[in-house]
Amino acid sequence: MGSLILCHEKKAKQSYEITRIHKKIYTIEELCYYISNNLYLIDETIVNKQLCDWIMEELGMDNLARDLSMCIRKNGSVEQFILLILKASAIYTEQEIRKIEELMKHLKNQKDVERKKCKADNLLESGEVEAAILVYLSIIHETWDEKLDHKFYGRVYACLGAAYGRMFLYEEASKMYEAAYQICEEECMVKAYLYCCRHYMSEEEYEELLLHNGMYGKLDFEIRESEQEILDHMEQIDAAKQFKLYKNNYRRVC
Repeated sequence: MGSLILCHEKKAKQSYEITRIHKKIYTIEELCYYISNNLYLIDETIVNKQLCDWIMEELGMDNLARDLSMCIRKNGSVEQFILLILKASAIYTEQEIRKIEELMKHLKNQKDVERKKCKADNLLESGEVEAAILVYLSIIHETWDEKLDHKFYGRVYACLGAAYGRMFLYEEASKMYEAAYQICEEECMVKAYLYCCRHYMSEEEYEELLLHNGMYGKLDFEIRESEQEILDHMEQIDAAKQFKLYKNNYRRVC
């Protein structure tokens, strides 16, 4: 038999906006849902005095607002701040709270640069491509952590390639994939590199590129075969679906 969870009756007249994703929140449940599903993205848009004031004035949750304000004044951790909110909502079981707490501890034990990449990955996944690019760029432009395998940074370059590719900036994407391959030496990165090159180079330039490396010709053939499987079905679908399928093909090949 399922359990019944009673939500708080109070709904804000004035929303609280999470500026990072321009999302407006009206209830404590909506706030908790955002937090629990975006732990990598928690920053000053959540942990601040403005949120405390909103919880008190709009939701009437005076005790929670005071506890959160006290947490900020005593320089409490982000984890403490978040757990206060989740526990006050009464929509999570003890087991769920423990799982969230464990995940936050895991994030806390990661190096700052690893957390930064997780944040960028989440931004990219949620469609905030430009914001993700800025975070990825900040990672590769700062001094590299010698204690981390350099393949970590190679994968950051590959993520940048994917991000530029989603914006159809194929020349920029190709440069990122080329840098990624030089570090990681993974075949999928060469395929992504060639895919992007073919979409911004002239036919002559691309054919010349293929002659520079014997592996390129073989991989180009595999990429074209993969594309052809999808193109064979495109005549049966409308233009909007074609565009969506084309983008999905780009992600699959890369």
